[in-house]
Amino acid sequence: MEKLVSDLKIGEKGFISEINIDEIPLKLLEMGCLPGNFIELIQIAPLGDPYYFNINDSHVAIRKETAKEIIVTV
Repeated sequence: MEKLVSDLKIGEKGFISEINIDEIPLKLLEMGCLPGNFIELIQIAPLGDPYYFNINDSHVAIRKETAKEIIVTV
């Protein structure tokens, strides 16, 4: 089942299946936010932005608007 990263629940895991390369900052791509990589939602900030992910054993904070550009297979 595919869904947006922004729709994941805390603790849900999956693999990145598709990204909008024009909307993803280069720094995230360098840190492993690429199709085929493992992703897990660890935490959401109290006001709902940003999201805190584990991507291939790297901990990354991603803004909500950027998270809507990443599709995962759960």
